[in-house]
Amino acid sequence: MRVLIRLIIVAGLSACGPKDGPLVGPPPAWALAWSDEFDGAVGTTPDATKWVLETGTGPNNDGWGNNELQTYTGRPENVSLDGNGNLVITARRERFGTRDYTSARITTQGLFTKKYGRLEARIKVPSAKGLWPAFWALGADIKEVSWPACGEIDILEVRGHQPATVISSLHGPEYFGGGAISKKFTLTDSTFADDFHVFRAEWDPSRISFSVDDQVFQTVTAHSVLGGGRSWVFDSPFFAILNLAVGGTFLTPTGQPDANTVFPQTLTVDYVRSYTRVREP
Repeated sequence: MRVLIRLIIVAGLSACGPKDGPLVGPPPAWALAWSDEFDGAVGTTPDATKWVLETGTGPNNDGWGNNELQTYTGRPENVSLDGNGNLVITARRERFGTRDYTSARITTQGLFTKKYGRLEARIKVPSAKGLWPAFWALGADIKEVSWPACGEIDILEVRGHQPATVISSLHGPEYFGGGAISKKFTLTDSTFADDFHVFRAEWDPSRISFSVDDQVFQTVTAHSVLGGGRSWVFDSPFFAILNLAVGGTFLTPTGQPDANTVFPQTLTVDYVRSYTRVREP
């Protein structure tokens, strides 16, 4: 029997407010496996032993398969530490290559992958029409089986013109793109751009649940997916991704950037942590 390793990427023990400070200990039932606290000098790029900077306009020059409008770069102007313990991804309106916007996308592909557990990040998103911040994960076998057969776990997607609502989704061979298994979580008295919030996916062999600030709002079980004649493709290692897109199909025609969209815009990440489950709840 294979030993099952459980994953978390955790961004903080409390939801709102300023930088929490150093990790004081894992939550019950979990042990720290990997983390990036983004502690470093202002203007430095992310730790190259932990993050890959993906650049360009996508492998097929198609806006990363989503008709996104930006060029991703590895420049400090687009992705760097702020000197206060945060990673900042900045989208800018500027001509770069063939595109009129720049931003950044970082991934742990090839450096850190795990199977099962909790993927969590403590993030403050931008609020502006045309912005598409995301925190998500892809199956590490994507090069072998391609997408969507590799599986995709979207922990956080926000449409910049709807900053009070986060969307979490699962994508697989029979449920992807507009047909993904998705659910929304909406704040009633603020937006996700007003402060930091904790976004989490807790992943076990038979289920994946999504939460915001410890409030679970969607649980998808393998039984329900398989029972619907679809494939459950979440039994392999995944890697994490953080990015801030400009434009794209996810935003629909009414959400694209226009002349009134103010730039630059930022996605701020307090920290990312990975835990392994050491006992059952």
